[in-house]
Parts: sequence; structure tokens; C-alpha cells
Amino acid sequence: MNNALITDEQRVVLLANGRESLVNPDFDPAPVVKLFTPDAGATWLLTEIDPDDHDHAFGLCDLGLGIPELGWVSLQELEAVRGRLGLPVERDLHFRAEKRLSAYAQDARPAGRIAV
Repeated sequence: MNNALITDEQRVVLLANGRESLVNPDFDPAPVVKLFTPDAGATWLLTEIDPDDHDHAFGLCDLGLGIPELGWVSLQELEAVRGRLGLPVERDLHFRAEKRLSAYAQDARPAGRIAV
């Protein structure tokens, strides 16, 4: 994974969250990283990486279509995503989670988008 998208420190937390979610079905961590397309309106709030497949991350995914949903995303595919102007996915350097993932999802569904 490109370190511009996920730092080594974030990767450690994402993997730890992935291990915890395997043993605790009620685990509801705060997002660790926010990724977005600066020119396409897509946003991802990621909480964990699958410890058995480091290419798969889980979180709240908003492709800018008005239907944000919880799910898995390929980190390799995110690296290849380009918006309308050809800009790649970026990491929000200023993002600090203020609530758990379930709260972001609950707020995003009626709004039709992730609001942070």
C-alpha cells in the first residue's frame, strides 16, 4: 500500500482492529483513516484491515452516489482510482474521528453522504 494513503502507524491500528473484529462481533471502532477523491466526491472511513488479506479494508464507503454503506474495499483498487480530473485518492491529513463507525454510518444514511 502506498504510504501516502495509509501511514505505517495507521496500518498497525487497522490490522489490530481487524484482529479484534474477528473475535468480537460487537467491536465498533472509530475510523482510523479518511480517504477521499478530491475531484469525484467519494469518501472512505476505514476502521480495519483483514489480518488474513492485507489488501482488504473495512469501513464506511461513499462513492458519491447518495448511498453510503458499510463494506470491504480493495486497497490496491483504491490506489488505481482516479476522479474526473485524473486525481488519485488522497488521505485526509487533518481527519480525527469523533465517534464510532456505527455513528458515522447512522448519520450518513439519511444524509446520503458521509459528513465529518
